[in-house]
Amino acid sequence: MLVVNVNTSEAVTATIRASAVAAAGPGTEIVALTPHFGPESVESNFESYLSAVAVMDRVVTHDGPCDAVVLAGFGEHGREGLQDLLDVPVVDITEAAAHVACLLGRTFGVVTSLDRAAPAIEDRLRLAGLAGRCSGVRAVDLPVLDLEADPRGTAEAFVAQARRCVEDDGAEVVCLGCAGMAGVTDAVRDALDVPVVDGVAAAVRLAESLVALGLSTSKVRSYAAPRPKRVSGWPVSRPAGGRGTGGERRSGTP
Repeated sequence: MLVVNVNTSEAVTATIRASAVAAAGPGTEIVALTPHFGPESVESNFESYLSAVAVMDRVVTHDGPCDAVVLAGFGEHGREGLQDLLDVPVVDITEAAAHVACLLGRTFGVVTSLDRAAPAIEDRLRLAGLAGRCSGVRAVDLPVLDLEADPRGTAEAFVAQARRCVEDDGAEVVCLGCAGMAGVTDAVRDALDVPVVDGVAAAVRLAESLVALGLSTSKVRSYAAPRPKRVSGWPVSRPAGGRGTGGERRSGTP
């Protein structure tokens, strides 16, 4: 299973990998990928769209097979593009967390890093048809790259906003709106005694289930492979095995 960080921070990739490995079942090999280019953290629309291209580039130039892909960015763009390109399941952590939360309670709230990320998360949930179950998105107002600088302070900030989700907004389940939140899940669960869903863990388990069931993305309509045509400069990176040309490429296959 490829678990793809949406930013270029290797430290964030390591944290995401640890979360994925902890959640994965026996026999699942986790390969964590970092994009070759893009922002060191994704906190704006510009960075999210740039990240989407970087993530697709990283996946299609990965030298080796995979059975599933987890897109480890909360509210980020790019999932649909990967579904066009790949024949294996692609699971986005935003939708994975929300789907799991809907199985555990009538409503769920999301706690994320920065308030400016809330609209992107709301849009992703609306696109997935899950916005009606979301009681609200709250932010701790800490940049992504600062979340691990003070683990205790980060956990306390997430607990405080999760409490507002439950007590003020009526959330029955809390989703952590950021990838690789080491230690935060337990802190929120212990403080509030409500189900807390980590998106990476949820996505890994859902991806495993899809593979075990022999299911993948429908290619009938929305996510059919792109029609073959020249795509100049794609992929951007050269595959590790030297298979890429770095120049024009037909778009119909990854």
